[in-house]
Amino acid sequence: MMGSDPYGPPKLDTSVPHPARRYNYWLGGKDHFEADRVSGDAIAAMFPGVRASAIENRRFLQRGVTFLVGECGVRQFLDIGTGLPTADNTHEIAQRIAPESRIVYVDNDPLVMVHARALLTSAPEGVTAYIEQDLDDTKAVLDEARMVLDFDRPIALLLVAVMHFISDDNDACEAVAELRDALPPGSYLLLSHVTGDPFNPRTQAAWDQAIASGRHGDFRYRNEDEVLKILDGWDLLAPGLVPVAQWRPDPDSEPVAFADAAVYAAVARKI
Repeated sequence: MMGSDPYGPPKLDTSVPHPARRYNYWLGGKDHFEADRVSGDAIAAMFPGVRASAIENRRFLQRGVTFLVGECGVRQFLDIGTGLPTADNTHEIAQRIAPESRIVYVDNDPLVMVHARALLTSAPEGVTAYIEQDLDDTKAVLDEARMVLDFDRPIALLLVAVMHFISDDNDACEAVAELRDALPPGSYLLLSHVTGDPFNPRTQAAWDQAIASGRHGDFRYRNEDEVLKILDGWDLLAPGLVPVAQWRPDPDSEPVAFADAAVYAAVARKI
């Protein structure tokens, strides 16, 4: 479904934490509920750097989209797992540089759907649309995206802080491969993924226990080799797969340790 809901506002289960609302909480937003804050605080107690990770991940999105539009000439974006609107959404960054840019947002959270109109505020020269779909149905995502994007021209696929919610490695690799194969040559991938690589053994053990028990651990962190497998078939651009704060950082920014923002980031191209 794109843009509007003919059946009225979606039902929200505010008693269960949701990744999009919890992420909004870490970023200092207002679109979250008590369950999201409790879950967010519990994760922050185990890993105090989680808020810095969310902030640095958002900065990577901003730098990555700016790079793709300004240096690579991309004018079409498929942003999957976009989350709740906040400052500098993908369409705002892209259309600030190239007003004719076309953006399709994809998410499955009811609260995001409530805020869809905020995402649909496009520059007159461009297009911004919203699709309510799950990443596990790539065919449906692609079918609806084709209504807005021209698949004969390069498209930037954005998978920012979303692949770690697919726990099965084969499913994660297959989903990205299916999306890659559907895109034309010259398309790009902008990806970030949480990792446990910089954690000490105590923090790793706490994460493992939380994930195994299902307490607040609704994602799967992957090591460098596992993230590289997801990127198989893509041509990595410099500086490659690196800690998120180290992907083409702003010259005046303060350095952020990998352990404080435990996220990998990369931009790649389909040849």
